[in-house]
Amino acid sequence: MSKTLLLKNAHLIATMDDQQREIAEGSILIRGNRIEAVGPVAQMPDTADQVIDMSGHILLPGLINTHHHMFQSLTRALPAAQDAELFDWLTALFPVWQNITPAMQRAATRTAMAELMLSGCTTAADHAYLYVNGTRLDDSVQAAQEMGMRFHAARGAMSLGQSQGGLPPDALVEQDEQAILREMQRVVEELHDASPDAMIRVALAPCSPFTVTTDLMREAASLARSYGVGLHTHTAENSKDLAFSKERYGMTPTEYTESVGWVGPDVWHAHCVHLDEPGIALFARTGTGVAHCPCSNMRLASGIAPIRKMRDAGVKVGLGVDGSASNDSNHLLDEARLAMLSARVRDQNPGAMTAREALYIATRGGAEVLGRDDVIGRIAPGYCADIIAFRTDDISMAGAQSDPLAALVFCTPPRVAHSFINGRQVIEDGQLLTREVPLIIEEHNRLAMELLQGR
Repeated sequence: MSKTLLLKNAHLIATMDDQQREIAEGSILIRGNRIEAVGPVAQMPDTADQVIDMSGHILLPGLINTHHHMFQSLTRALPAAQDAELFDWLTALFPVWQNITPAMQRAATRTAMAELMLSGCTTAADHAYLYVNGTRLDDSVQAAQEMGMRFHAARGAMSLGQSQGGLPPDALVEQDEQAILREMQRVVEELHDASPDAMIRVALAPCSPFTVTTDLMREAASLARSYGVGLHTHTAENSKDLAFSKERYGMTPTEYTESVGWVGPDVWHAHCVHLDEPGIALFARTGTGVAHCPCSNMRLASGIAPIRKMRDAGVKVGLGVDGSASNDSNHLLDEARLAMLSARVRDQNPGAMTAREALYIATRGGAEVLGRDDVIGRIAPGYCADIIAFRTDDISMAGAQSDPLAALVFCTPPRVAHSFINGRQVIEDGQLLTREVPLIIEEHNRLAMELLQGR
């Protein structure tokens, strides 16, 4: 029989279940990798194979990151890209990224995941669209397995180089689209786990309308659906993105996505800053998801996505930290804070998003976007034991004890105190257990310097 774990005496459990229960002085019983019971301490068992006292902690479902480019952790705060909008930012970074190696890809993924995990993230989707010098999606998956994180590896691609009217240099793209499709098929067959509690899932993710052809978009969609895996790309991120779609395809970005079959419950789009009213209606009608990346959108001056309109229309919305060359951080709880604040600024309405809605988007919303809302994103019996805990006596929470759950979003976002992924403890008392953080940092900095020096 599977071992049991009791998380006992929590100050508050925010379940994110259908009733949005917040259980004061509660406990959670875990058997193996699944939650068996949750409720007030008086109604729960007193003993288990392992008991952890959670007095003075707030427990939530693990946060879910629906969009990232983990390799970009190698080029944070690069001077040439600090004050640029999206297209100029990419143009400054493409020549540097051309020198990324498999070792760099693995190191960057470990760094991104360590920072994410310390911010309370337990599941992350990584849009890996750059394949140079022998790098493969397998490098990212290897790092995820080492870190112990639940991982959605999105096999991206860029095939439309500058000579064909695209944005990236020809040297940086994979020009043989049939080879791209064969590699996409390989990673699905070798790496994807379709089981409900899978730790590794694969999605297919041609990068964007300005980096791949229409044929690749259509064929990738057909391939993904033949295997039952997800589809992911960038859509309507900034004004130049809109102009490119209209000039090259004669359509808005959302009209283009519909024309190539990129709508449906198996699809999620990153950014959608300039999703128009027909696009919002289309995504709501088809069950298409959105990865909201408020920090990156502000960092690159792309704008503020109409999240209130999307949510009111019924669009599935999750959070994404995006690449840390356009965010410079991998802190998912901070992303929830920025989602709340940016929604209020956009609508000039302090009621445009509450702290609890921001946390919902960061947990259950992300699960819905990734098609995992039947197993992750809430604390409820039968769900995977992806659970995080924050201390209520952190300096950031001082004076906020009247509503400590909201304080997680309103106040300085703290680091997580404890984290459990699939029933396994990966952070204890703020310390990562699966890898040594100083070693991650040392390796990452060394390889980042080699990258910048072109070695």
